[in-house]
Amino acid sequence: MNTLAPYAANPAQTIGRQFDEPASAPRNAFQRDRDRIIHSTAFRRLEYKTQVFVNHEGDLFRTRLTHSLEVAQLARGIARTLNLHEDLTEAIALAHDLGHTPFGHAGQDALNASMKNHGGFEHNLQSLRVVEKLEQRYAEFDGLNLTFETREGILKHCSIKNAKQLGDVGQRFLDKTSPSLEAQLTNFADEIAYNNHDVDDGLRSGLISIEQLSQVELFANNQQMVAKQYPNLEQKRLIPETIRRMINTLVTDLCTQSAKNIAQHQPQSIADIRKLPPLISFSAEIAAQNHKLKQFLRKNLYHHYQVNRMSAKATRIVQELFTCFYDNAGLLPDEYQAFAKSDKARAVADYIAGMTDRFAIREHRRLFAVEEHW
Repeated sequence: MNTLAPYAANPAQTIGRQFDEPASAPRNAFQRDRDRIIHSTAFRRLEYKTQVFVNHEGDLFRTRLTHSLEVAQLARGIARTLNLHEDLTEAIALAHDLGHTPFGHAGQDALNASMKNHGGFEHNLQSLRVVEKLEQRYAEFDGLNLTFETREGILKHCSIKNAKQLGDVGQRFLDKTSPSLEAQLTNFADEIAYNNHDVDDGLRSGLISIEQLSQVELFANNQQMVAKQYPNLEQKRLIPETIRRMINTLVTDLCTQSAKNIAQHQPQSIADIRKLPPLISFSAEIAAQNHKLKQFLRKNLYHHYQVNRMSAKATRIVQELFTCFYDNAGLLPDEYQAFAKSDKARAVADYIAGMTDRFAIREHRRLFAVEEHW
């Protein structure tokens, strides 16, 4: 690791864990967080949770697990360039989707609608709930007992109402302060990975085309560079060559502009970072290009009629599961029934959010399919 900048998060000066624990030499506190996340049940489940495509639709499409690994790789590289703490960025990246429902955003929207009268559902808050309560691996506490800095990074956004209930990690939303630079950059790494790899999966699926993307400046500029350098390159290689250059364009610009922002404000400590406006950002030009890419994906991929069909099925499965379990909590597994006595809706939401795509489909079939043999 490069020498840490004075304003980087420092594990030797961590705000600490919710429950005191002795240090674990030779690992630093943020390494320990990363290791606990990797060994968690929720992390393993990400292998069978979807990004855009339902898990059984193809073996080559990205899942929440592969996405999280890609975010971690990008985040570590950015952190190294800016002399920030790589282990912390990796821990945040690997944990940021732990609370995601099956079936991607369609599943989240459906569960949020079902929870409308019970406090709602948001996967970002659920990720924090997973690491603070739902993982049950240790004798002395619920959750993973992560450091404040990792928990802070997991909670990317939060309403004032929810912030008031979250204690230390919710306070910055009340005080309108900034999180660590490691948390800020991981949020951008998530967006870079998500958008560009959805381009890859969208092209692979045939739902979007190179001809359509040639109207998107970020894609077109990089495709033209590839075509000029390799005029006879087949499409199989053209697409990944273009996408990797798109990612490089975004990462390079992010590092350059963020370094300029830091130099302008001259923070001397992480305390200074918290008082300043967010310092990790794209340049205005690249931010505009990235926004146009997001708009393209929203219109042409996320709202494609075939994706809409999948989303409609996912919505029905999640909502019918919720109604079934809420109306009869006795159908829940034993470990959820005790909590259901005090907060039935949240217990049902915890159970459904923890499901993988294929488990949710099977559970729905078990509850609703009328078959000859049981």
